[in-house]
Amino acid sequence: MSSMTIFAIAICAFALLIISTLIFLASRYKRCPSDKILVVYGKVGKGQHANCIHGGGAFIWPLIQDYTYLSLTPMTIPISLQNALSLQNIRINVPSTFTVGINTQPNIMSNAAERLLGLETKQIESMCKEIIFGQLRLTVASLTIEQINQDRESFLDAIRKNVEPELNKIGLYLINVNITDITDVSDYIESIGKKAAAEAVNKAKIEVAKQDKLGAIGESESVKEKISVLPEMKLNPPKDKKRLIQTNEFLSSKRKLKLWPAKINHWQILHNQPHNWMFKKRMPYKKVKLPNSMLK
Repeated sequence: MSSMTIFAIAICAFALLIISTLIFLASRYKRCPSDKILVVYGKVGKGQHANCIHGGGAFIWPLIQDYTYLSLTPMTIPISLQNALSLQNIRINVPSTFTVGINTQPNIMSNAAERLLGLETKQIESMCKEIIFGQLRLTVASLTIEQINQDRESFLDAIRKNVEPELNKIGLYLINVNITDITDVSDYIESIGKKAAAEAVNKAKIEVAKQDKLGAIGESESVKEKISVLPEMKLNPPKDKKRLIQTNEFLSSKRKLKLWPAKINHWQILHNQPHNWMFKKRMPYKKVKLPNSMLK
């Protein structure tokens, strides 16, 4: 074998070694998907049990390090709290649904790596239920029935304030809380609802009666104004035929309501003749036939 052949074999072997090394190093670089957390454990640094990475990637050293993933997919946990004692010592049922997930804040991600790594989803949900049940009972015990049922926003804020710090201890955070119908054994909440409905109906009836009264007062004042103006009218018969007809209709309508005397006639209104109907006994209404000259 010549020296040239040996040199060529050496070059090929070296090149193959370089390529193999690059492939191996590339295989040890792990990228982290956006819906997961890359947890690198082993010898990662002083005072650290694991290195959590969200986004990007990390090189995993062989023999001294390894890696795994934690899913960021939210978990929906139904909670059916029964017979929880409120501040008024009334037991209520609070059916609810909690949505939780792994927190991506660096310090809380470390808690998740320490306490949730290697657990199945059902095991994590069971752990969350124990935390939520305890804190939900604590929240209900600090509020009255009215605060729980009528001010839902404050109730949800109180739940979040009590539950979320406990979830952070195991690397989770509270995404959403949905409270459905709250009931109680003694029907106290139902009685409150009936009372509120009755008060609303009574208030509406009072408002309607007030408006009807104001409308009647306004109509009466309008009629009085028209009656006070009519005796002062001095019309020109040849030119005010239309106005005469309107006056006839007005008097007829007011006689039906007993707001205008029966004895006064159109001739008196047209010619401003005096009348003393206020001191005479009211007579039945009788239409007066007007002269033909006035109807032209």
